[in-house]
Amino acid sequence: MPTLYGALGSPFVRKAIVALTEKGIKYDHEQVIPFGPNPEYRKISPLGKIPAYRDGDRTLPDSSVIIAYLERTHPEPPLYPSDPYDYARALWFEEFGDGGLAPVTGAKVFFPRVIGPRFMNQPADEAAIQKVLETEVPPLFDYLEQEIDDKQYLVANRFTIADIGVATQFVNFKLAGCSVDPKRWPKLAAYVERIHSRPSFKAVIEKEIAAFKA
Repeated sequence: MPTLYGALGSPFVRKAIVALTEKGIKYDHEQVIPFGPNPEYRKISPLGKIPAYRDGDRTLPDSSVIIAYLERTHPEPPLYPSDPYDYARALWFEEFGDGGLAPVTGAKVFFPRVIGPRFMNQPADEAAIQKVLETEVPPLFDYLEQEIDDKQYLVANRFTIADIGVATQFVNFKLAGCSVDPKRWPKLAAYVERIHSRPSFKAVIEKEIAAFKA
């Protein structure tokens, strides 16, 4: 059985879990903390980041790489659009999640408010977090509000890697005690709730909420 390496609470591990679940792939989950991983793990993930994936004697690091591999080995249901432009747009939204939302809602809100105090004895600087929420978060949410418009999904009128890549970041936002203001961003708020209610997201979110309450 394949093995996914990583820790609950990581938006990137969650990306892979959702993809595996959507495709109905059974797997083992081995806990790996991304702070000072052992040398054996670095043989799989040279940068020491999570997740990584083992499929027999094949190993892969990085959530985007893992999901691209799953798409080729288990093509149904497809998580990438077939239309060239929709395919590129889906990759863009995945990158918007990884490279746009994560460095702000993850690194500057979730990490200092949840991970730092809980695991590193680092008190949260609430003034700094509030400044991020007031200045850096709104432009990102404004963009998504505009892009969602009246659509159910971001690309191709169906659930794709675009939705996985974006919606996974909002779980960490939620774990940090934040939510999308439905008065300011009604379409985004409804979209996040809709995607998070999918069984693949709902199951992992429930596990994470329970783990962080423990």
